Amino acid sequence: MFRRILVANRGEIAVRIIRACHELGIEAMAAYSTADADCLHVALADAAVCVGPPDARLSYLAISNIIMAAKNTGCEAIHPGYGFLAENAAFARACADNDLVFIGPSAETMEQLGDKALAKRIMSDAGLPTIPGSDGVMASPVEALALADSFGYPVMLKASAGGGGRGMRIVESREQLENSFLAASGEASAAFGNGDLYLEKVVVRPHHIEVQVLGDGRGGVLTLGERDCSIQRRHQKVLEESPSPLLEPETRRRLQESVQAACGAIGYANAGTLEFLVDERHDFYFMEMNTRVQVEHPVSEMVTGVDVIRGQIRLAFGAPLDETGVARTSGHAMEFRINAEDPAAGFLPRSGRIEKLVLPGGPGVRVDTHLYQGYTVPPNYDSLLAKVIVWDKDRPSCIARARRCLGELVIEGVPTTLDLHVDILAHPAFNEGRFSTAFLEEARDDLPSLWST
Repeated sequence: MFRRILVANRGEIAVRIIRACHELGIEAMAAYSTADADCLHVALADAAVCVGPPDARLSYLAISNIIMAAKNTGCEAIHPGYGFLAENAAFARACADNDLVFIGPSAETMEQLGDKALAKRIMSDAGLPTIPGSDGVMASPVEALALADSFGYPVMLKASAGGGGRGMRIVESREQLENSFLAASGEASAAFGNGDLYLEKVVVRPHHIEVQVLGDGRGGVLTLGERDCSIQRRHQKVLEESPSPLLEPETRRRLQESVQAACGAIGYANAGTLEFLVDERHDFYFMEMNTRVQVEHPVSEMVTGVDVIRGQIRLAFGAPLDETGVARTSGHAMEFRINAEDPAAGFLPRSGRIEKLVLPGGPGVRVDTHLYQGYTVPPNYDSLLAKVIVWDKDRPSCIARARRCLGELVIEGVPTTLDLHVDILAHPAFNEGRFSTAFLEEARDDLPSLWST
C-alpha cells in the first residue's frame, strides 16, 4: 500500500480523504492555500504544505505547485478529491511524468469522458440509451437551429467541456435559439476556455438519477445503487437520496446492469458516476459521466457499506475489487448540503466567522465537515460547509430522522441553506416522492426560506 499521499484539495472532502488514508495506515499530506492555513484538513494531516495564495488559479489549480508539494514531501500518490484538478487530464499526465500515482482514472479516460458529446457516443456504443441530440459539437447557430427543428422544442444547449450549470441554456422556441447559442458559448468560453456546445432534446419533468461505480480497469465493475439528485437549483444539487423514490425494482435492475456492462466494456478504472435523466415513463437516458468522486458519495456508502474513498486508493495501488456486480443495499439514505448561502437572496454566497456550531448525532447519522467553532469561512472557494447524511430502514423513517437532525444543527455566523432543507422535508410532494428537477421552482410559494424580505 502507499506510504504517503498528498491530498490536493480543501474543506470537507480533504478531511474525508485524510481520514480514509489514516484508516489504511497511510500518511496524509495536506496541500493548502494561505487562505486555508486554519482549515481543519491542515490540522488533521500528518504534515501540510502551502501551495500558493488564496486565488485558486495560483494554488489549488497550479499543477506545478501541487506536483512540487508532492515531490518535496515524499508522496507516492495524489488524491485530487472533487473540483479543482480532479478531472484535469494534463494534471494526471503531470503526475505520471513525475512518478506519482494519480488516484483516479487515466488521463485518456478523463479526456474522452470529459467531452460530454464524445462520452455520449462512447456510452451509446457500450449499450446505454442516450437523449436525442447532436452528434458532437455544433459549428454554428445555424446547425443548432436545424437540429432543434428536427427534434422539437424545448432543447438544451450544453457546454461540451463544462459542468455546474455554466454554459447551459434551455431554448423554448426557434426565435430564442441564436441568442441563447451565443450567450451559452460565451459563458462556456469564459468558464472553461472552450466555447463548444452540443444540443439535447429536453426531457420534460425528469428525475436526475446517477449510479456510483468502482472499476478495476480490467472489466470488473461494482455498482453501488442509484442516487436521486433531482432537488436542484440552477442545475446544482441541493440534496440527494438513495434509493430513488421513482424507480421500480425492474427499472432499477435494468439501470444497474446496463451501467455495469457499459463500464466493463470500456474498462473503466477507479471511481466514477454515470448521470441519467429518467422520464415519467421510467425510461432512462445517459447524460454524462463524472470521472471522480462525487460530493454525494456518502449516500451510496450509507446504503451499501462500501467506502468509496478507500476503494479509490486501493484501486489506484493496483488492488483488486473486493466484489463485482451489483452491491447489496439496505435501508434509505439522504444527504443535505449545508452551504454558506442566503437562499432568499438568490443563494448569494457569504463568508464569515463561525460563532457557534452544534452538530447532530445519534444512530444512522454522519456529518462530513471542515467546520469548527471560531473558524472563518473564506470568500475564495465553494460555499459548501457541511453534509448531513442520514440513514434509516425506509424513506419515511429516514425523513423523520432527518427532521430531527436538522433541528439539532446550529451554525451561527453566516447564513446557510439549513432552513431550505427543513422546508423541503415539510413539503407534501417531497414526502410523497412526487417531484422532478423543477421542484424548487414549482414549490417556491410553499418554501418560506426562498422568500425575499
